[in-house]
Amino acid sequence: MCTPTKRTQWREDLQHLRKDHGFSKKVLFNCCLVRRIITWASPNPKDSVEDELELSAVRHRPEGLEQLEAQTRFSRKELQILYRGFKNECPSGVVNEETFKDIYSQFFPQGDASTYAHFLFNAFDTDHNGSVSFEDFVMGLSILLRGTIQDKLNWAFNLYDINKDGYITKEEMLDIMKAIYDMMGKCTYPVLKEETPRQHVEVFFQKMDKNKDGVVTIDEFIDCCQNDENIMRSMHLFENVL
Repeated sequence: MCTPTKRTQWREDLQHLRKDHGFSKKVLFNCCLVRRIITWASPNPKDSVEDELELSAVRHRPEGLEQLEAQTRFSRKELQILYRGFKNECPSGVVNEETFKDIYSQFFPQGDASTYAHFLFNAFDTDHNGSVSFEDFVMGLSILLRGTIQDKLNWAFNLYDINKDGYITKEEMLDIMKAIYDMMGKCTYPVLKEETPRQHVEVFFQKMDKNKDGVVTIDEFIDCCQNDENIMRSMHLFENVL
């Protein structure tokens, strides 16, 4: 647990980020993963990021800072704070699926978040090796918090494409939608009926599957999302359960 001194230092760093780097507090804390990781951030002014990357006793060592700066939309200072939190939360240097489930169960105690956490973990685990490294984490986070609409829709398509075959089936879309509803539990108002996820999927899928071949391609997905205000609103709401 963070001590008062560490929390004070973290708040000062967070204010610096918001002022100088545009790291909006609202955007930052809409993301459960960031909330959990950055809460553990405890800066040590004696260490540079390079020192931390070199000296941390972890099994998996991140890529160089310059490379991460080039590959993401985060500044040096933002990467520094994110890495400190990531290292404290995950001393091994990687996050496994159980950690994802633990994070989401704590933020959504009123429902069952395990299935959604499983799907989200697979989306972050880009090389499908059963773990999420710091690189995986910040690459995904950069897209979700700073990416263009096109970037975010590409990432969302990857989430819905559960078996990673390049297509979204109605069953895959329903699995994700049901997982989100299960996670939200009884906190929605009015309380959603059991058939609500399937009804939403029927409407969305009918709009997206333009050639009626039973699957949605990435081009169909992006085109439909960008041209349908209702779906885009749903996509923005979807960001709040990341």
